[in-house]
Amino acid sequence: MSMEERIKALRKELRQADHDYYVLSAPTMSDFDYDAKMRELQDLEAQYPQFFDENSPTQRVGSDLTQGFVQEAHRYPMMSLGNTYSRQEVADFFQRTAKLLDEDFDIVCELKFDGTSISLIYEEGRFVKALTRGDGRKGDNVTQNVRTIRSIPLQLQGAAYPDYLEIRGEILMPWQVFEDLNRERERNQ
Repeated sequence: MSMEERIKALRKELRQADHDYYVLSAPTMSDFDYDAKMRELQDLEAQYPQFFDENSPTQRVGSDLTQGFVQEAHRYPMMSLGNTYSRQEVADFFQRTAKLLDEDFDIVCELKFDGTSISLIYEEGRFVKALTRGDGRKGDNVTQNVRTIRSIPLQLQGAAYPDYLEIRGEILMPWQVFEDLNRERERNQ
């Protein structure tokens, strides 16, 4: 198989995986395999720029836009972070950051959770909107759904907050709750 054929094959596999995950909500590829194939494609596209395609899966931020929700623009683009699976990649990141900052700094590491990226927007301390990451430029307005999450305050306490506050993070569902929800859905079908 030529490099061009390998690049095209990877693009096709990743597009299918994206469709299965984002459109059908039925993932067919593990996150690890997806990330490995994406990394291989990124490396090959960098080595063989003559095969550049503006519609390659490497040219977009992941999207979780779904039907049934109003889509709205983010005030500031909502980007995603890259993944790493080796000590060398972590060391390289550390060296790049040290060179860029040119001062001492701390690094905080945390486990990667696979949830739904969310932007919570507060105005004058009041929760007013929740948007998913979507394509990075616009996301689904899931405000009514997020209002049901008891750990997200609808009104901030105190008075030391800005007029506009945007908090970004992940919404997570414990595995047991997810399994219980699926059993309930099966009973109701």
